[in-house]
Amino acid sequence: MAEAQDVVELILQDHRRMEDLFRLMRSVEADRAAARQEFADLLIAHALAEEAKVYPALKRYKNIDDEELEHGEHEHDEGNKALLDLLEVEEVGSEKWDSKLENLVEAVSHHADEEERTILNGARENVPMGRREELGVAFWEERERQLNADCGSVENVRRIVGS
Repeated sequence: MAEAQDVVELILQDHRRMEDLFRLMRSVEADRAAARQEFADLLIAHALAEEAKVYPALKRYKNIDDEELEHGEHEHDEGNKALLDLLEVEEVGSEKWDSKLENLVEAVSHHADEEERTILNGARENVPMGRREELGVAFWEERERQLNADCGSVENVRRIVGS
């Protein structure tokens, strides 16, 4: 398991890795297809783990805005649609690739920024560290379960977007 068990730190680590993967997907020197697949797996596992284990627990804290949590879930849906669009691009590095990648970057970066300013700061202020560590374990276990189930496959992302 990751060194930091605080759920806030685990979520932030994933956000930073997603930013790294955006840079790789833009670089002609990188294995962009491999970066896309790692990103797909990470984004889906991360969002599903947040929605299953973190957001419901945070709704119990009165100073964390339920509307922000619901908005976060809506933004996960937007990110998943943008991810599917990129997964369906056959030619890595094409104009279509660049266009779909920038749509994905915009959707995910916007969500991560909002989540960090509202939900995660709310968790820092209102959720005791012991509870944040419990949520970190639950988040990490669900995230790993999703990763092991090939959650970022184009077929699974199509299923998620269609549901």
